[in-house]
Amino acid sequence: MKTFIAQPMAVLLLAGVILLTSSCRHHDSGAGTDDSQQEDVSIQSIELVPDSVSLACEQSLRLQAMGYFSDGSSRDITEDALWDSLNESVATVSNTAGDQGMVVGVSPGQTTIRASCEGVSGQAILTVTRVNQFPMESTARIIFLHRSTGYRILAGGVAGIFQTYNTRNGTGYVFEDRPFPNSDPRGRNDNYPYDYWNAWVDHYGDQPLWNEPTLEVLTREYDVVVWKHCYPVSDVLPDTGTGDISSDIKRVENYKLQYEALKIKMRQFPQTRFVVWTGAARVQTKTTREQAERARAFFDWVKTVWDEPGDNIFIWDFFELETDGGLYLHDEYATSPIDSHPNAEFSSTVAPFLCNRIICVIEGRGDSTSLDGT
Repeated sequence: MKTFIAQPMAVLLLAGVILLTSSCRHHDSGAGTDDSQQEDVSIQSIELVPDSVSLACEQSLRLQAMGYFSDGSSRDITEDALWDSLNESVATVSNTAGDQGMVVGVSPGQTTIRASCEGVSGQAILTVTRVNQFPMESTARIIFLHRSTGYRILAGGVAGIFQTYNTRNGTGYVFEDRPFPNSDPRGRNDNYPYDYWNAWVDHYGDQPLWNEPTLEVLTREYDVVVWKHCYPVSDVLPDTGTGDISSDIKRVENYKLQYEALKIKMRQFPQTRFVVWTGAARVQTKTTREQAERARAFFDWVKTVWDEPGDNIFIWDFFELETDGGLYLHDEYATSPIDSHPNAEFSSTVAPFLCNRIICVIEGRGDSTSLDGT
């Protein structure tokens, strides 16, 4: 999630391929000595262990390749396979004798490591981080900033889940929540990208914006800050071609500018970890397909471009849980077909996923576990 880069010369790679043609194949002999009685056994699949792993820049880790053969047997083929990284700017992998499968983190990002033999490949997903993600203190304090959608998920049992986890694991995680915004003199209860940018980036320091704490204040009191948007964030208008970071109009071009500024701001507090929800979706009757497509495009950008491994910012993919990969909050997950708040059953289902995501972030597994907390 060391600058040594393993790049064997082409001639060595060619020699390795020639050797692998025979080394990954083995033969089982029958009772006689006639060659016709020999059964040719070929490799059927390769599994890398582990198949998903995170390490810091300059860290190294050796992967293992297990080969599974047509006769039902299996064996370690780590030293027989040909290894490669699909993105050597993120991580390299060695084919040097005695060092095969050794991966080294080069720069933050994600890549696929492959081990190949006789045209069969196995792969592992490797995430390289800027720093080794160490567990936080067992007494980490968490603050959740939210409005109505967040209240519904909280009612799904979040506080009790943390209490149970603490009892079973000997931890003392403290979970608190507060409305955001709490009391805006303009009479607004907005918590969209503009509002966070306005409260934390454009306004900063020890003095609150109205009654909303700045990040300078929050990060002194809490170790983990969880924040989200309510479902009107999905009412996304078409772009104009010229984004405005100081605009509260809901356009992707404005959202992106505000999110980039928020990322820079949150990274100024490296001892604090942030968990950001992808936005809440609308039920189909309360939006248009065009708006829903723009909303999904923005949340996909948040997950695949804006969020980067190795920093102190992590995603909880609430939008994906609400939509199951589609565009709208499913009617069976909603309060009603015309109300985009999640219902009690859905809230009880996903509350453990939120808790699990937060715990993974606290315990140093934020970049190596599922974004939706499942």
